[in-house]
Order: sequence, then C-alpha cells, then structure tokens
Amino acid sequence: MNLRNLRLLCAALTCLVLWQVIVRAQEPEAGQNLMACRNGFASCNLSALSISEANEVAAAEHRRNVIDCRNGWQSCDRSKLTPTEASALAVAAHHRNVSDCMEGWESCDHSKLTPHEARGAAIAEHERNIGNCERGYTPCDRSKLTVAEAKTAAAAAAQRNLADCRDGMEPCNYSLLTEAESNSVATGERQRNTSHCLEGWGPCDRARLTASEASAVSVAERQRNRSNCKAGLPSCDYTGLTESETTKLAVEEHQRNYNACLKGYGYCDLSQLTVSEQQAITSTSGRTPKQD
Repeated sequence: MNLRNLRLLCAALTCLVLWQVIVRAQEPEAGQNLMACRNGFASCNLSALSISEANEVAAAEHRRNVIDCRNGWQSCDRSKLTPTEASALAVAAHHRNVSDCMEGWESCDHSKLTPHEARGAAIAEHERNIGNCERGYTPCDRSKLTVAEAKTAAAAAAQRNLADCRDGMEPCNYSLLTEAESNSVATGERQRNTSHCLEGWGPCDRARLTASEASAVSVAERQRNRSNCKAGLPSCDYTGLTESETTKLAVEEHQRNYNACLKGYGYCDLSQLTVSEQQAITSTSGRTPKQD
C-alpha cells in the first residue's frame, strides 16, 4: 500500500470515529427533546424528531387534548376531537352540568337542562333551602317556603335559641323565649354559676349566690386551699388557714420531712429535725444524715 492510499484510509477511519462520537453525544439531547415533546413542553423541537417519533408525539398531544376537554379546561381544542370523542365529551359535559345543578354549584347552567332535569334540580334546590332554613344555615330564602315549612323552620330556630340560652352561648336571644323557657334558663344559669363557684373554675358571680350557696362555696374554697397547701402547690394561701389547720399542716410537713431524711428519698431539710430524730436516722441507717 503506497503512502497516498494509507493517508486516505486513515482519514476515512478518523471521520468514522468522529461521526460515532457526534452521534453518541447527540443521543442524550435527542432523548430529552423527545421527552419534552411527549409532555408538551415549550422546549420541544419538532423538526428534530424522526417520523415515528413525530407520530408518537402527535398521539400523546391528542390524548392530552381529549383529557383537557373532558375536564373542562380552557386548553381544550374541540376542533381537534374526532366525531366520537366530541360526542362523548358532550355527554360527559351534560352529565356534569346536571350534577352541578342538582348539588347547587354556581357552574350550573339551567338553560342546558331538559324539562325533566330542570324539575329535578328545582326540587333539589327547594330541599336544600328547607334544610338551610331549619338548621340556620345560609343561604336561606324563607319566601320560598310553604306555610308548613316556614312553621317547621321557625320551630327549629326557637329550639336552637333555647339550647343556646340554656348552654350560655352568645347567640342566645332572651326576647324570643317564652315565660316558661325564661324561668328554665334562669334556673340553669343559677345552677351553672353555683357549680363554677363551688368548683373554682369558669365565671363565678358571687352576687347571684344565696346565703346557703355562698356558705357552701366558702367551705369548698377552704378545702381546696388546704389541699393545695398540703400538696405544696403555688396556689396555697397560708393566710386562709385557721390556726388548727396551720398547726396540723406543720405536723404533717414535719413528718414528711423526717420520712424523707430517714428513707433517703425526697427533699430532706436536716435543720427541721430534732436531735433525737437525727440520732434515730443515724442508728437506723448507720450513717450520718446529709443535708440536700
């Protein structure tokens, strides 16, 4: 092989290797472009697709358009639907509109209902209005109620108001109560106030207590205070204890302190122990008590 032929062969081999490198470098870019076209991304370059890829992308775009139309989205292009798809879409849209009208959604278009569907939607709307008026919900159009329905709704409203008054809820309107209901509500309020005062929680109006109730509340408060002081709670008011209660509490606290020092468990204040108690602890444990 002469030198000229050898050079030609090397050049051909070099071109072949470079072509393979270029093709392989373009494969990931081509794959990304195909993916972008399949998903309808703006970066899609249709001119870079093969015939089979272009057909695949067109089919994916058509499927997306069908879905958009079925969902009622603005991106829907009805002109690209087949007659069968357009017919199916019209059926689905009609069913969706009937459902919206039956459920009272704003998207309902009454003009597209058949006479039978319109009657059904009107009945459903009337039933919703009755339910809203009876439950105190909005919207409630009382002008659309029959006399019997209006009476039922008024009775339900009266019962709700009575329940609110009995439970001490803010929506209560006392002016709407009968005399018997007012007396019943007043009794419930006094009982609730007495309960709050006795239990020490919730609003308590002492001015509304009878003499016997006020006495019972005072007893309950002293008992709670004794318990709080015995438990060492911050809410304890030592000034509220009687002399005997203070003495008893001191004895109980001394005994608790002694037991803590004796058993080595709990807060122990050695300075509060007598000499004999300290000796007893030493003889029992065989050790000298230590101050915490």
